Amino acid sequence: MPNDFVVSINALDPHSLNTELDQVVAEAQQVAMAQGRHGILVTQNTYSSYTVSLSPAVPYGVTMKRRHWHAERD
Repeated sequence: MPNDFVVSINALDPHSLNTELDQVVAEAQQVAMAQGRHGILVTQNTYSSYTVSLSPAVPYGVTMKRRHWHAERD
């Protein structure tokens, strides 16, 4: 079954980002519990961009965070 829970978050300030992440992760937890198959993967794409998804690579009941970018250095 394809992953039907993928939400992208883009925020302009840290407070909004944290609030949106908390809300989306709570939604993902509800979906994950209802399905009982996958865990939650929170991927940081940039400083202000994240993706929250259900992933078969994450065990059920686990929320994993990862970075999918490299900060540029001067």
